[in-house]
Amino acid sequence: MRAMIHAGAEGIKGLQYTKQADRDPQKGEVKIRLKTAGLNHRDLFLMNSRGHGEVPFIPGSDGAGMIEAIGEGVTNGTIGDEVIINPCLGWEYMNQVPVVPGILGGPTDGTLAESVIIPQQNALRKPSYLSWEEAGVLSLAPLTAYRALFTRGNLKPGEHVLIPGIGGGVATFAALMASAIGAEVSVTSRSEEKLKSVQQMPITQAFDSHSNWKERLGSGSIDLILDSIGPATFHQYFDVIKPNGRIVMFGASSGDEITIPARAIFFPQITIAGTSMGSGEEYKSMLEFMTQHSIHPIMDSTYDLKDTVSAYERMERSGQLGNIAILIPQD
Repeated sequence: MRAMIHAGAEGIKGLQYTKQADRDPQKGEVKIRLKTAGLNHRDLFLMNSRGHGEVPFIPGSDGAGMIEAIGEGVTNGTIGDEVIINPCLGWEYMNQVPVVPGILGGPTDGTLAESVIIPQQNALRKPSYLSWEEAGVLSLAPLTAYRALFTRGNLKPGEHVLIPGIGGGVATFAALMASAIGAEVSVTSRSEEKLKSVQQMPITQAFDSHSNWKERLGSGSIDLILDSIGPATFHQYFDVIKPNGRIVMFGASSGDEITIPARAIFFPQITIAGTSMGSGEEYKSMLEFMTQHSIHPIMDSTYDLKDTVSAYERMERSGQLGNIAILIPQD
């Protein structure tokens, strides 16, 4: 089968479009003939941490397609079913958090290929209202956003959520989901182009990340902050968060080391929580939520599988607003 593999060098330089040996599903597994796949920043982090001597693997966590083969004992799905892939492996229940969640596309082979083999419970029926391009990007990012907003962030209708660094898949999905339940949504970005583009989204306001947040939002106006940036913006959160507010962290694009002002936490009784990906239980709830509210992913661009390097280069430049889809050859 044709696939994009990573081997022999760090980062995007290690990507190669090649042919790989095909295999059959084993007990409890299904083989998906992919139509589309989606890119995530996690892919870049993995590739940037690999170098010479690493075992080659196929990146990609998101994907959608049709079941083309089933292994022994499979009871969930039949050949020809149109499915979407839950990329979190071995995590079924929201409160049983694994030490490190297993995720499709590193170290196991992922979705940037003509086919992928996954456990049967990770193949769920594709929502009929979504196109194949939309379904192909609808997994890791909205799952992360759903758990951050509702399981960990406990967001309620009428509350005000702040999402710094709008642009990537998780942030855009979070904005759409929060708006869908009647929450007020504010976002920030360093990019003037993105700030103009997000005006089409159902948000209250969008402003420059380098501006004075207290002047833009007002002191004590924010119930929930979704943080994927870390130290570059973290100190500003305490200027705008309400007493008893929540900060949910799911990324650290500006680094890992954060200075936390202790009194700004315990006097106003702020909660700081971490989250990453989500369970099979939450994945099903996320799909039901998306379908109920007819939420469509914000699509940035689409590339053929052979042009995946260009797609990752766009993501590495932080040039996208929304999700990048990869079309898998069907001939």
